[in-house]
Amino acid sequence: MAKQLNTFGFVGGGAMGGAIARGLVERGALEASQVAVADPSEQVRTAFGELGVSCFASGSEMVGAFDPDVVVIAVKPQVLPGVVAPLAESLRGRLVVSIAAGVKIATLEGLMPEVRVVRCMPNLPMQVASGAVAITKGTLATDEDVAPIQELLSHLAVARVMREDQLDVAGVVTGCSPAFFALFVDCLTRAGVEAGLPSADCREMVESTMRGVAEQLLSSGDHPRSYMERVSSPGGTTIKATRALEPDLFLATCDAVDAALARTRELAGE
Repeated sequence: MAKQLNTFGFVGGGAMGGAIARGLVERGALEASQVAVADPSEQVRTAFGELGVSCFASGSEMVGAFDPDVVVIAVKPQVLPGVVAPLAESLRGRLVVSIAAGVKIATLEGLMPEVRVVRCMPNLPMQVASGAVAITKGTLATDEDVAPIQELLSHLAVARVMREDQLDVAGVVTGCSPAFFALFVDCLTRAGVEAGLPSADCREMVESTMRGVAEQLLSSGDHPRSYMERVSSPGGTTIKATRALEPDLFLATCDAVDAALARTRELAGE
């Protein structure tokens, strides 16, 4: 049974941190009274205030007044050092979850001494409770620290614990893939328009089909290759199309993942 953690304070209520905080409350995983958000944006604070969440203008103010069991660092990696510097002393001994892309455990522990760090790489579909998140623990954190974080995030995503060297790859594959999927929908729509379909009709049909494929794959548990075989007749149009598409698509996908990993390492200062 995972250790009980009652209160969570989010430093940053933007796209990803806000999606997690809001999702946990709206899905009933946490009560609004168990959550606080610190963000300099009055618009962000107003939105969370309407949800019943405690709001603060700074992380220092939140940690001092709300005293959360877990502090979630949900800011961009470029600004993280400046954000956590004034918090470092008040975070000693606490459990801190970082969702900053590319910021390694060693860096986080250097910025926040004596902190039990858990590093996570989530993605935006957690907004609709259909995301993915990779989790790893720092040198001071224990399995008992990780278990309740994994259990909580499982309300919004497939949550998997792994080594840190695997975390960045998982972050790229799951974090960038929503944009990849959206790009393919856009490319397929444009191809349909070029072949003669009305733009709005084509996009609507492609998007509806994408939703249907996702639902069928989830409900059936089929391997994607098996699903492809179900819609491919021998010698038919689909088999010809996938033969033309697959080699370049696979190589382009590998190149995209490599490019994202390279940028992740740049952000980490490697």
